Amino acid sequence: MAVLAWLLIPLIAAVGAGLWGSWANRTRKARSDGPELDGYARFREAMEKSHPGARGA
Repeated sequence: MAVLAWLLIPLIAAVGAGLWGSWANRTRKARSDGPELDGYARFREAMEKSHPGARGA
């Protein structure tokens, strides 16, 4: 009986991981990457600007 209990632990963990993964993916579809991509574009623009007095490579 103890062996059965030890085998149930990974089974319960796998079911829990599957449920959490499906829930996390559900909330991901509701969000878009728009704000993150906009921030990255602003970052790239700022890094590409030449700054007076900055040493170039």
